[in-house]
This record gives sequence, structure tokens and C-alpha cells, in this order.
Amino acid sequence: MPGSILMGYPSSRGPMVAPDDVYERIKMTKRENILRAVRFEQPDYIPMTFCINGACWHHYEQNALRDLMESHPFLFPDFQRQKAVAPRFAYNNSAAQPYTDPWGCVWETTDDGITGSVHGHPLADWARFDTFTPPDPSVTDGTYPIDWEKIRAEVQQKKAAGEFVAGGLPHGHTFLRLVDLRGYENLIFDMIDEEPNLNKLIDMLETFNAEYVRRWLELDPDMMSYPEDLGMQVGPMLSPANFRKYIKPSYQRLMKPAREKGVIVHMHSDGDIRTLADDLVDGGVEVVNLQDLVNGIDWIAGTFTGRTCIELDIDRQNITPRGTPKDVEDLIRREVETLGGKDGGLMMIYGLYPGVPLENARALMDAMERYATYYS
Repeated sequence: MPGSILMGYPSSRGPMVAPDDVYERIKMTKRENILRAVRFEQPDYIPMTFCINGACWHHYEQNALRDLMESHPFLFPDFQRQKAVAPRFAYNNSAAQPYTDPWGCVWETTDDGITGSVHGHPLADWARFDTFTPPDPSVTDGTYPIDWEKIRAEVQQKKAAGEFVAGGLPHGHTFLRLVDLRGYENLIFDMIDEEPNLNKLIDMLETFNAEYVRRWLELDPDMMSYPEDLGMQVGPMLSPANFRKYIKPSYQRLMKPAREKGVIVHMHSDGDIRTLADDLVDGGVEVVNLQDLVNGIDWIAGTFTGRTCIELDIDRQNITPRGTPKDVEDLIRREVETLGGKDGGLMMIYGLYPGVPLENARALMDAMERYATYYS
């Protein structure tokens, strides 16, 4: 780890002090630390990840963002200052024109860097299903083109460097893909009406996803992720009964090869997933990534702490965009105190998007670096 990390641990509600031996106590590699956090084996520090969305580079003054990154080497250990940042936006993150993905779904966005939404559903009419063919997982993940040889080379490079290797399905691989193909209302009515074609479409998706999982597992990753947003602001996007009937069985079959191979199974969902939580981890999920305030910090603690590793998605709706720097710092402290422990089981991640005051972004970076060693 970098030697200039600003970290410490609190002994009171007052100012934090970095102990003289804090850097000496960080002995583990990043990979070992993550594995220990997931397995409740006393990591050196809480793994912290800070992501800056590509749209930020044209919504904020670039030097201000670069200053923040440069002054937080724990969060950005590989940062190298550039004169200008010109992000390359993913196909469905570009406002220049709509993007049709390999499944035939048409994406649109109004701001470069912000993932679009699907406005064209290729199977809105079931009459098109008889001639519908899925894409080829040897050349695409379903959303973007992929090069498996390039992925293999990158994995080998990471392993040679002793880095943590994470693979996984693309975001929105099953339920959201069904939404994109059919349209949300159509899909929900399909579930209620027990539409026969729905099971055939789910089988088609699962066949595609299973081959994608197989190819990733051939590369022996440390972790496989199965990211899929299922929650709304209040409650899930589908009933727990329909989740169990249509989605959960596919999830469990897709996760089974990773579990059998001893690969960490990681599940992500935005939104309120409280009524789906037991079913989500029932398939052997070892790490659950979920949002903090929409689910409730105390509920998360009661449901997962000490049993399933929590990768906490830090608030982007209330405190960080609208609170004060002190509110931000207090939030991180409360979450670490409530959800963390010396044995591990907690990781934290934040995504910076336009609209968050930079003084709050700085406060968050400070707090993430400071509280990373709370239990050290």
C-alpha cells in the first residue's frame, strides 16, 4: 500500500489521529486483504472503492477532480496526473446516437457517461419470438462486443502481479434483460398470466449466460459477480413470489458452477431488496452489494452482519448530494461502526455522479481513507 495514506482510528467522537504504526500494520496485499474481508478472517483494513463516473469529467472542473484523486492515494493508488481527461464512453453511455445492442434492444441517453435506458424492445410483440435468435457469447456479453483472448491476457497479467481477479456476468443479465426485451409492463403481465413463451425466453437467456459463466470460470477468477438491479425506491420491481418462480432458479443454476469451483459468488442490486434478501443469498452468495439508506443500515446489520460479507453501496441520493461535509463523515462512521468488525465482512464502494458538491466528495474520500483502519 502507498506510504502516504491518511488513515487512522477514532477513540472518541472528536478529531481522528493517524497512529504512528498504521502503515506498518498494513502487511497484506490488496488481494489477500479482500479475500480475508470476504471470509471474515481479520483483514488489515476495510476494502474501499471510489468510482468516478465518466460524466463527471465534463460536469466538474477537471483540475478539481484531479486534485482530489492526487490527494487520496489510498483510494487512487495508480493515479497519474494528466493534462486533460477524455473518457471513452460505452456505446449505451453516449448521447450522440441511439445504440442497438446484440439482443436488438435500443438504448438512448441524454448525457455522455450516464447509462441510457432501453426505448426499443425487440420482443414487445411475442409474434417476433419464433424467428428471434440470441447473440453469440463468444463475441459479446450481450451488451458490448468482447474479446475473450484479450480478457484472458488481462487475467493472466493480473495473476502474475498478484492482483485480485473478478469476473462475472454483465449488469442486468436476467431480469433486466427480460425487461429490455419485452418492456417492463409486458414482462410483469407475462409473469402474472403465466405466458408460455416467457419460460422459453428465460431458457434462451440462461443458455447464453451459462456459456458466458463457463468461459469466465475457465480463467479461474477469485470472484464471480452476478449484478442485477431488482429494487425500486420502495420494494422490488417484481413480487417475491414471481422472483422465486421465474428468476431465482436461473440465478441458482448460474451461480452453482462458481460455488462448486470455490469461487466467491458476488451479488449486486440497487434499490430496496429487503423482501428478496433471503432468496438472493440462498444460492450461496458470499458477498452482497446493496445500497445503504434505501434498505436501512440497521436492517442490513440485522440481516447480513457476521453471516454474509457486505459490500455497502454508499448513499448517492440524500447525504452526499444534499448534506454537509460533516453529515457525510458521520454517515461513514456510523456505517463502519454498525456494519464492520475486526473479523471483517465489510467492504464499501461509492460512485460519484454529477450534482454532488466537491466539498462533500472530498469529505467522503477523507472519511473512507480514515475509517478504513477503524478496526486495525
